[in-house]
Amino acid sequence: MAFEPPLTPAARRTRPGRQAWAVLRAATLATALLAGVLSATAQVRAPAPVQDAPGDHIVAIVNQELVTAVEVQARIEALRQAAARAGQPPQPTSAWRRQALDQLIDERVVVTHAREVGGGVDDAELDRAVASVAAQNQLTPDQLRQALQAQGMDMRRFRASLRDQILVERTREREVVGRIVVGEDEIDRELAARAQAAGTAVEINLAQILVAVPEGADAAGVAERRARAEAALARVRAGEPFEAVARELSDDAGRERGGEIGLRPLSRLPDLFVEAASTLQPGQVHPQLLRSGAGFHLLKLLDRREAADPALVQTRARHILLRVSPRASAEQAAARLAEIKREIESGARRFEDAARAFSEDGSAAQGGDLGWFSPGMMVPEFEQPASRLPLGAISDPVRSRFGVHLIQVLERRALELTAEQRREQVRSMLRERRFEQAYEDWVVELRALAYIELREPDPS
Repeated sequence: MAFEPPLTPAARRTRPGRQAWAVLRAATLATALLAGVLSATAQVRAPAPVQDAPGDHIVAIVNQELVTAVEVQARIEALRQAAARAGQPPQPTSAWRRQALDQLIDERVVVTHAREVGGGVDDAELDRAVASVAAQNQLTPDQLRQALQAQGMDMRRFRASLRDQILVERTREREVVGRIVVGEDEIDRELAARAQAAGTAVEINLAQILVAVPEGADAAGVAERRARAEAALARVRAGEPFEAVARELSDDAGRERGGEIGLRPLSRLPDLFVEAASTLQPGQVHPQLLRSGAGFHLLKLLDRREAADPALVQTRARHILLRVSPRASAEQAAARLAEIKREIESGARRFEDAARAFSEDGSAAQGGDLGWFSPGMMVPEFEQPASRLPLGAISDPVRSRFGVHLIQVLERRALELTAEQRREQVRSMLRERRFEQAYEDWVVELRALAYIELREPDPS
């Protein structure tokens, strides 16, 4: 939702966490649109202008929009370059062309729909978007204007393309999220799975007296070892310290520690031990010997630490986001953000001012402030480095599926959630899992309702 206006404080109170949940999710189509603008008509760093190809013609009509042969060829080249950078094998030209044409038609379908329902975009938003594009390409606004003119695109058309991008992001966010329905039974299953996982996280500390039985021992040998183990059990029952008997009789490597195994999660203990310990309280000795392939065991439960239902730790952070396109690489964005970080840390620039000037995100007007968010609301590529940052520290450039970020954590707080709040947290997480598929289904439906006329034979 890279250019969506931030929620007002009142809206945040009525929709807690909503801005943060959405803010890092929906830039894919917008990036493609911006990449299309720069690659098809305004590759701002190119050494020489790209002239219109002779014989350009209409390839398709989508609602009232045209797709031209020059656009298709430019998209083919962008796809080829992206595949080469990713180390993917080359494809036949017909396959590239089919993929390029499909992408362009989908984009036209979405953008024409967004123009109808997306509302208005004010000039201040467009000014910020233009400034971000210029900064990411290491150009001043005047240099960007000149570079666009050299490519045959004036600033009016460029701003119109960015306006479409903003409308698409707003419409995508509103309509796709509204399609995702999470049932109460699904939330119940997720909560049950979490409870089960928390159960396996219980840690226990056992001590054992092991009387080992050699592999292949005959019946007489097994009987002799059993008798030794029963004698140890009798001594413990009679009141001798378990630890003293273990040091004297146990064949276990932990005998010098009184047979103590150490605090371990249930998943790292034999099922035999876990089942036996489930009937004990700390300090109790299991009343019977246990038989395993290793021999005879006498167990004492020293400690059990139940997995508590932890308080939810929320984070308030701000960020500066530069998006990535075929003409603005992740390396370029990271280098620019590293420079901005140095300026902030030197005191030459404030973080919030840099966010307002450069961030390609709806939080830019708020100085990059994302508000409070809970675990699972952000994509893992963002959330994990943010969770490790000390308060006030600024991250190195962090790559996510939406671009490259500078992150600063402002506050953290621990919240004891009610049952209903936990259900809402799970609901948000399940929505996030389904967003991409819901978006793809939405585009398919829009395409089915659109007027599409192909002016060339299907390349397949």
